[in-house]
Amino acid sequence: MESFLQGDVCQDLREISVVNLIVSIVIVIGMLISYLPQHVRIISRGTSEGISPYFVLLGTTSATSAFANILLLPKSRQDIACCKEVETFHCVAGLLGIAQLGVQWICFTFIFVLFLVFFRYNAADDPDSEAALVEEQPRWQTALLVASLTLLHGLAVIVVTGILSTIAHDKLAIWANVLGVMAALLAAVQYIPQIWTTYHLKHIGSLSIPMMCMQTPGGFVFAGSLFARLGWAGWSSWGIFVLTATMQGLLLSMAIYYEIQARKESKDHTPGRATSHPEHYANNQEQLQATMDRQDSDAAAETTPLLK
Repeated sequence: MESFLQGDVCQDLREISVVNLIVSIVIVIGMLISYLPQHVRIISRGTSEGISPYFVLLGTTSATSAFANILLLPKSRQDIACCKEVETFHCVAGLLGIAQLGVQWICFTFIFVLFLVFFRYNAADDPDSEAALVEEQPRWQTALLVASLTLLHGLAVIVVTGILSTIAHDKLAIWANVLGVMAALLAAVQYIPQIWTTYHLKHIGSLSIPMMCMQTPGGFVFAGSLFARLGWAGWSSWGIFVLTATMQGLLLSMAIYYEIQARKESKDHTPGRATSHPEHYANNQEQLQATMDRQDSDAAAETTPLLK
């Protein structure tokens, strides 16, 4: 009888919608591609300057909560269990919804790792450090606090999930809902500290404009797809994507404006020893190399890598 019910429940995985399959694959690939420019920009610049530590904290914890939420939903656990009953292709196709949030979690966690590896803090105790006055970079204690809170959040999610799975399996659905609400609240305020940081610095630093150009319209499209499926009654599901896409659009507008202003000003100014984007001021490769060589000679006094 149990086997019969299991087979009947798993029938949904065997009935694959070609349209839904294609859309799901496109979303997964598009999500992966959209994060790559941000990863490349941090690595190529060798610094995470301009990226708010609190943006990284809220984004990573929100992605962790969202991924744990979809893993613990009864429907997801049922589909995962059905993978023992159906063919591999049907299993993979049925779990693409989970894969979407999994890719998002991996990509944002990688931003968190890059933020720490390439984080540079100003030598606040050095009175001759111009960078400390010009850039007002966050202190190394802030970066370590962000790292600690992010790791503690992930550990707490794992521990609570493990305990409930062992002694209170019927409470997993409630815990999944708690994680979902947590993910939504964190995502709702995720871009506020980054908007403030970019406004305060008046330049984009290591923030990637191409990433936001892809993700901002993508957020509205994803919200639209949820609205078409759930209608006004599902405002709590698609509303959060409208909010985050709107805030990301505001951040994108600011970033484009400051980038245009920087390029205009580069025609009338020469780079100082503390500039964070010398590529905007160099007219050719020789000038850029000379500026970078001069800044390298000052780097030991001005900035210190958090993770050497």
